Amino acid sequence: MNCTIDAEYCRSSELKAFDDTKSGVKGLVDAGIAKIPRIFHQPPNALENISHAPKDTATQFSFPIIDLQGFENNPISHKEIIEKVRNASESWGFFQVVNHGIPINVLEEMKDGVRRFHEQDTNLKKGYYTRDTTKKVVFNSNFDLYTAPAANWRDTLAIQMAPHLPQPEDIPAVCRDIVMEYFKEIMKLGNLLLQLLSEALGLKPDHLKEMDCDKGLFVLCHYYPPCPEPELTFGTSKHADGDFLTLLLQDHIGGLQVLHQNRWIDVPPTPGALVVNIGDLLQLVSNDKFKSIDHRVLANREEEARVSVACFFSTDLLAASRLYGPINELLSEDNPPKYRGTSIKEFSERCNARGLDGNSSLLYLKL
Repeated sequence: MNCTIDAEYCRSSELKAFDDTKSGVKGLVDAGIAKIPRIFHQPPNALENISHAPKDTATQFSFPIIDLQGFENNPISHKEIIEKVRNASESWGFFQVVNHGIPINVLEEMKDGVRRFHEQDTNLKKGYYTRDTTKKVVFNSNFDLYTAPAANWRDTLAIQMAPHLPQPEDIPAVCRDIVMEYFKEIMKLGNLLLQLLSEALGLKPDHLKEMDCDKGLFVLCHYYPPCPEPELTFGTSKHADGDFLTLLLQDHIGGLQVLHQNRWIDVPPTPGALVVNIGDLLQLVSNDKFKSIDHRVLANREEEARVSVACFFSTDLLAASRLYGPINELLSEDNPPKYRGTSIKEFSERCNARGLDGNSSLLYLKL
């Protein structure tokens, strides 16, 4: 029940009151609150391992960093990079890439653009605040505010960039130019990574692209304000991504953690790098060869806000009839299909309806 025996607390009412401000988490911080509202309190079992990973994990585990330099022109480097991508995708589900071709100044300006949007006058942002998922440009706090067990301490500007670009005037002016430029760069890198992943699966280089894995691109520009009680909530609670591939630009503050060998491991902010992770749909079509791994973001303990830009590669949601299941070329008598096929529309609707509840979106597709 939303309204408990505690007469002073009615969750549904508090959720609506927060939502109705259209000011997000930043609005609470700007108001000078010293304690976070109860709607942000995570369940106790989720908070058991909220501290950063123990220091010894820094030497015990080396988070994969892959240098893409020489991939196209050097056959030896090409083979080595494919092997590194395969190993990271099988054992971590995550890796960072450097020398990926996107200029540093573009990365920095993209982060600055996200800050400019979220830190502008609240009344200017309110014009974009909505929960209408049919809109190409959406600003709100917690897409799953009314369905998740607890709200997360972040605000988000979400932009559907592909398969159909929004009208330029629909993108907020404070970040319009850099969003358009970053989109072009991230699409090129996404196509390169899908080529690498195809080859790492033993398939022809354009196999995943021919499956339209790059046809849709959803960009989430996250803003994590400082949290007065970071031990009670998350920036983003535990989840795996419901796409084929995610490319993440994070700033210097950190807080992203990956669940590796049953331990939460920090993803170190690396200047000029992008974080790459396998999504649920790529785990599905690879028949579990590549792993979509749980990850989370700790609530921001710093005095300045953390920003990140997550780019989700999937296919066109409008192509509802196409079914995605394990790739035939990867199957054999010893490796039968582990999942039934699903349409992107069905899969996405289930993911969005559940929100970030910490459970795998693939379970209902298991054979």
